[in-house]
Formats: sequence, structure tokens, C-alpha cells
Amino acid sequence: MAVTWLLLFVTIMCEVVATLSLRASAGFSKPIWAIPVVAGYVVCFYLLSVVLERGMPTALAYGVWSCVGIILTAIAARVIFHDPLNWRMAAGMAVMIIGIAIMQWGTHSAG
Repeated sequence: MAVTWLLLFVTIMCEVVATLSLRASAGFSKPIWAIPVVAGYVVCFYLLSVVLERGMPTALAYGVWSCVGIILTAIAARVIFHDPLNWRMAAGMAVMIIGIAIMQWGTHSAG
């Protein structure tokens, strides 16, 4: 299962790179950025399919992917593009992390 989690985090990193590259493309006015956008999204969807095939519950995989992807993208966008990141946004991220932890906990219970 550790390999599955590792694959999920590689999936997330590919998606984050693709999303940040999309921003860097400035509406594709800088077409060179289309390469990491397309490659990142293709690889991340392929790896997500592998994660699901390896037995990770869909809701958990997608929830972690979404949550961690949002948080990493927000932090990286703050550093790279000087996007806003305030305490309200951080509080929202904390709520998402709690939600994902509860979802993960729920996958180990009988009902």
C-alpha cells in the first residue's frame, strides 16, 4: 500500500506542475508552457488510474488528490506568482486536511 500512496503523491505533484504551468502560460500566449501542462495532466490521470487499479478507494484517492493538490498549488502560487494566501485560506486548508483525515479513517472502519 505504501507504493500506492507514493504513486498518488507523484500524481499530485504532476497535477500541481501542470496547473502552475497553465498559469505560467498566460492564457497560452507563451506556448512553450503547453508542454508541461499537457504532459503533467496526461501523466497525472494515468497515475491516478494506476492508484485506483491498485485498490485505493476512489473517494479517498480523489479526495487526497484534490486536497493536497489545492494546498500545494496555493502555496507554490504564493511563492512563484505572489498570489494571495491569507489566514482565511489557511483555515480552509486546515478544514480540508481534517476532512481528508476523517475520510481516510473511514476507509478502515466496517461502517
